[in-house]
Amino acid sequence: MTEHALIDRSRRRSLGFLDWEKETWSCFLVTFLGRDGQWHGHLAFRPQDSDGESDEVRTADIFIEASEAEIDHKARGLGRPLFRALLSSSQHTSRGAEARQSPKTRRWFKKLLLENSKELSASAEERMDDADGNLDTAELQSLYQSYRLDQVCHFITLVDPKSFEGAVDSILEGQRVDFGAKDRLQLGMLVIEYIEARIPMPPFEVWVEDFLANREEYMIYTHTLHRTQKLP
Repeated sequence: MTEHALIDRSRRRSLGFLDWEKETWSCFLVTFLGRDGQWHGHLAFRPQDSDGESDEVRTADIFIEASEAEIDHKARGLGRPLFRALLSSSQHTSRGAEARQSPKTRRWFKKLLLENSKELSASAEERMDDADGNLDTAELQSLYQSYRLDQVCHFITLVDPKSFEGAVDSILEGQRVDFGAKDRLQLGMLVIEYIEARIPMPPFEVWVEDFLANREEYMIYTHTLHRTQKLP
């Protein structure tokens, strides 16, 4: 727990299981109320056959929100590729602020966002190809999370690469990570969270109404962004 946490306010809840490198891992969301009045959160991973917390690995505090419910909602909206990448990065933290040093920072962020967005929307898109094309609430939620990631990716694409690297440096300045070596992916999550929180997006209920009324336009936009990696 970081020095910003309030004593005895840490909460842990299960996010299910994850298969990775021939092992099954339990995944947990850990949240706490910081002294700054904001809720902070990180992910913790533990092998299913573990005897205790000694085998547990965790990310940095990659979520900072006004409420615990907002962190829970965002964490449960992450796709499996991103969960696996966060587990991997928690085990193998890189030396130094690698995300800041990469000359291809913008490309790396876009690839991360697009891979996770495609995974989130895959099952719902298959369903839409069926005869009826009806979607349940869970599938619409996945498409909505995919849409939000696409908006961040779209925004990053519009920014000049050199300017984006400067923006990343600015966003990460002063961010404290609990590890001696800062990890590229976890720093990346901090940047994505920062950008997403500042892009005006419709709430889920408003988005659903517009999506159902303009489904074809949404799918053309998604397919263009995911398959060609160009702006629609």
